[in-house]
Amino acid sequence: MSDVHSTDYSFKPKDAFLGAQMLFVAFGALVLVPLLTGLDPNVALFTAGAGTLVFQVVTKGRVPVFLASSFAFIAPIIYGVQTWGIPATLSGLAAAGAFYVVLSLLINIFGVEALRRVLPPIVTGPVIMVIGLVLAPVAVAMALGKTGDGSAVLVIEWKALIISLSALATTVLVSLTGRGWFKLIPILSGIAVGYVMSLFLGVVSFEAIAAAPWFAMPNFVFPEFKWEAVLFIVPVAIAPAIEHFGDVLAIGCVTGKDYVKDPGIHRTMLGDGLATSLASMLGGPPNTTYSEVSGAVALTKVFNPGIMTWAAIAAILLAFVGKLGAFLSTIPVPVMGGIMVLLFGAIMVVGMNTLVKAGNDLLLPRNLAIVAIIVIFGVGGMSLPFGAEFRLGGIGLAGIVGVFLNLVLPCKDCNQPLPEEKDPCTIKTD
Repeated sequence: MSDVHSTDYSFKPKDAFLGAQMLFVAFGALVLVPLLTGLDPNVALFTAGAGTLVFQVVTKGRVPVFLASSFAFIAPIIYGVQTWGIPATLSGLAAAGAFYVVLSLLINIFGVEALRRVLPPIVTGPVIMVIGLVLAPVAVAMALGKTGDGSAVLVIEWKALIISLSALATTVLVSLTGRGWFKLIPILSGIAVGYVMSLFLGVVSFEAIAAAPWFAMPNFVFPEFKWEAVLFIVPVAIAPAIEHFGDVLAIGCVTGKDYVKDPGIHRTMLGDGLATSLASMLGGPPNTTYSEVSGAVALTKVFNPGIMTWAAIAAILLAFVGKLGAFLSTIPVPVMGGIMVLLFGAIMVVGMNTLVKAGNDLLLPRNLAIVAIIVIFGVGGMSLPFGAEFRLGGIGLAGIVGVFLNLVLPCKDCNQPLPEEKDPCTIKTD
């Protein structure tokens, strides 16, 4: 291998195979988000591939990352779909992508430190915690074989528990003890074991697979603008926008390059935002850089960003396989519930870790007030009326209130300098 860092887009069977492997690593998490939120997994595959290609163009093909479904938006998508429907929810998600674009412009003008001053860990940490905590009842209900709101039983409870706990245990064990490629696919492993258990217990139906065509156009859905959805979802983008910076640092540590400077964090943020808006305009979930794929890059030592082009092409081609989407739709609810228990708990822990690493004293009155209000507003479902028909609440309200309090509350000896990362090359969980 002559230069693993060079960008090479010429056709090589080996590169195409490596690209397919990268997609395999991302596949479980990629399809999990649409399966949980009611979006189409085939559309998610298409928009992940298309979004990755857009990101490569914006970043001049210099960063070896793959973009796909973001976990941070699961809660607002579920709420939005239930409240306003998919098209209106998509308008909020597209606006979140536009929010990234605005941030990229501000970073380009004022630098990344200005963003950190407006959105410090004392705000982003509890917002991330809320994203995980508000979904806890949904995860438990699905693990018990019920619908997400617990209103109907889909699988007998004892069967559901066997399935969900098998999927959960497998995911945990693979993440702890897996070696090589297996360590990179804990979610996919958990889904596979849960599905096999479902087959043994007779809760899987193959009628949808038999009826589906081999090749079909993905079920694209286009957004319908709704202010309520926009104002509810855009504040959720605060947390993943900050995490984006850590993701770019992580892949830079893997490859030994400083992507914050070249092509620049403003370009990577812009690429992420455009990819998210594109995905939402077609009916897919918002995109984010995938740490699983960054881990695969570290494992293979193949740093050529052109490999991600092949991963993107593979995702786009799979999007047109109708039977794949039908197969994914046969995954029973308890399998998803078992994975969600760990996944949403992990999101909450990431938020806690953000606060811990910041090193701020949370018992100082100002810090205590900001964290307490964000968490209780978000988890408790606080909402404020704006006009006769619109109310802003949940994660969106929590994020906006957190930013507002951080800007207006007097700060005397409350903010310590941002600490240096002890290990900036740690690959984070999405």
